[in-house]
Amino acid sequence: MKKFILLIILLGVLLGGLFFSSGQTYEQQTLVPSMEKWLQGNKPFESALSTLQVQYWGKTISVEERGYYHFVEFLLRKSAHFFIFGFIAATIYLVLPKHRIRFFTAAGITLLLAAGDEYHQSLTGGRTPTLQDVALDMSGAITFLVLLWVVLWVRQSWKKRVSRK
Repeated sequence: MKKFILLIILLGVLLGGLFFSSGQTYEQQTLVPSMEKWLQGNKPFESALSTLQVQYWGKTISVEERGYYHFVEFLLRKSAHFFIFGFIAATIYLVLPKHRIRFFTAAGITLLLAAGDEYHQSLTGGRTPTLQDVALDMSGAITFLVLLWVVLWVRQSWKKRVSRK
């Protein structure tokens, strides 16, 4: 029961933070001024990042195209999509009762949350909802669900092996 309550609290925190974040304009949540202040003109990994180009929404995103701080912010934001929705999917999976389609149920609920997040962004000025972000969210969800499933399977197999001895 404690595990269930802890998972529900974790899910609430993740979803609450997500709702808050997607309700802010870009100007309210940009990390660029903070990075410029913290790094004080330093640009860690600039030479390596300068060789990286990301195709996104029909555009090539790069240090050359956006500038160092804006490119790093782009990478951080897209990484956040991947990891947050991965954690959400894994948490949902762990909260759901055990049944044959638990994996697909967790993925489906996460898809609805990802689509809802993008819709919520559409109601916020200066934000652009995209299907690419939903796809990114779901790639994180599926990755985390597969990793969780493998870990749980290995753990269960190990327990069976140990109990036979």
